[in-house]
Amino acid sequence: MDARSLKLLLNLYPPYMGAGISVRRISPDYRSAVVQMKQRWYNLNYVRTHFGGSLYAMTDPFYMLMLIHNLGPRFIVWDQAAAIEFVRPGRGTLTARFALESERVEEIRAGAIERERVHPEFSVDVRDEQDKLVARVDKTIYVRWKGPPRGK
Repeated sequence: MDARSLKLLLNLYPPYMGAGISVRRISPDYRSAVVQMKQRWYNLNYVRTHFGGSLYAMTDPFYMLMLIHNLGPRFIVWDQAAAIEFVRPGRGTLTARFALESERVEEIRAGAIERERVHPEFSVDVRDEQDKLVARVDKTIYVRWKGPPRGK
């Protein structure tokens, strides 16, 4: 699926629509993405700031999706683990920017082929309109090569 179609599908995804999450950009090469969440009455928590579950949701699938498209069909890619650190209350429009360097993709590819599976870790910041850090999400991705390990 091309990046433009995926962006459209994600923006129509009911959990994203319900949380006010909008995918602003996915690069054609799946090496970067920008996701935003505007503050609305329906995505606030009890103390009138962004709901923490929505903060996590806006970051959830992107590194997995980016790796799936960059590694290709010979690899199995899954989200394995995640942690979120809430740094300050989120208000207004929040933004998460994802970047995947080509060197990192090749490192993951080589590691998975060599060892059968790897668990790369990524981090993404969620920032407010003043570029202040609201939350940091750490993701661990499971990547497995579908072929036999080298040397076997």
